[in-house]
Amino acid sequence: MTTTSPSLDRSLRLFDAVNLGVGSMVGAGIFVVLAPVAALAGWNWWIAVLLAAVTAVANALAVAALSMKHHSSGGAYLYGNRELGPVAGFIAGWGFVTGKTASCAAMAYTVGLYLAPGYAVYLGLAAILVVTAINLLGITRTAFAARLVVIPVFLLLLTLALVALTGPSFQYDDAARLTASLAGSPWLVFQAAGLMFFAFAGYARIATMGEEVRDPSRNIPRAIFGALGITFVIYALVWIASVHRVGIVALGESKAPLVEVSRAVGWPEWLVPVAAGVAAFGALLALVAGISRTALAMSREGDLPQAFGGISASHHVPWFGQIMVALLAAVLIIATNPTTIIGFSSFGVLLYYAIANASALKLSGSERPRFSPKWLNVLGLALCLALVITLPLTSILVMVMVFAVGLGLRWLLQRSPKPTEG
Repeated sequence: MTTTSPSLDRSLRLFDAVNLGVGSMVGAGIFVVLAPVAALAGWNWWIAVLLAAVTAVANALAVAALSMKHHSSGGAYLYGNRELGPVAGFIAGWGFVTGKTASCAAMAYTVGLYLAPGYAVYLGLAAILVVTAINLLGITRTAFAARLVVIPVFLLLLTLALVALTGPSFQYDDAARLTASLAGSPWLVFQAAGLMFFAFAGYARIATMGEEVRDPSRNIPRAIFGALGITFVIYALVWIASVHRVGIVALGESKAPLVEVSRAVGWPEWLVPVAAGVAAFGALLALVAGISRTALAMSREGDLPQAFGGISASHHVPWFGQIMVALLAAVLIIATNPTTIIGFSSFGVLLYYAIANASALKLSGSERPRFSPKWLNVLGLALCLALVITLPLTSILVMVMVFAVGLGLRWLLQRSPKPTEG
């Protein structure tokens, strides 16, 4: 007997999609990467941020172009599969699922680290539980919760940046600290750019939810452009204001650099930590939802076990995928920390976008919108690969092993007998 599986529901408006994209980037970005980027790049921080931003724009335009042709869930996994073949699609999907599942652990831990450092693991586990419960209630609940989180955090960051910019500039108290602030070789700047890219990767969530966005060929590109533009403006303001007020050395040395900025402008000590915890929670909402949609697409193609294709009949969400992501992230919370995992996530996501750019190169003239010319796809592909090879060696080696395991799993699944309908 043939059974019909419940489908995802097209209920996300343009505003909801933009909000989810901004929440994914801001929560997973500026609170986490500012310190390591400052430590690596020194006064060349602006080059690292610009490189990451250019890479993000090229990737975003490629994803937007492909989303106009392919309207299902899966993002670059789907695009790679359709345009380049199943192996390329699998590399994109596996990179996204594994890298972002680890990022879920980092984001959940960040919630606890800012709100109550002594209980970071326990609060992180609680955050995973709450996020999963919200997501299981449906994508509209996810979008509503993200809206409650993103708007206040965005306004707080904007206000902090403007207040810091209007105050006096930081002055180095000795020559040694001034010399230290000038560190940042070209190789370290590229490493910093690879880590900074982590903070721009959230717009992928919009494409992975392609089956749930209304009028996708129109709204997905608009949502990607809107989310990326808003995020770039707030990142630029926060970076400039932070360097202006506390100096690049203090940013690189601090575990919570934006707390240093808020302290410098006289704000209450608790305000930015609470905002950071809330922002990380908002990013976690969209992150868990996005991973489960990619896992759903991979299950449909036989690249993950069929259980990941399970969609609840009542709330139209991939329930099994969301629960599995939560369980894996909960395990990883105990074994990882937000800083070291950035390299792992960046590796997987940069390969994901490399596949997206390569897929966009296959678009024909009639399928290709003006905003995504071929030369831009080539540039995006080259930048993604350049940033991958400059990541810390440990991140590269670990993720190469993770990809080897994934390809082995796919080989086993493809050789397994397929169930027959009837």
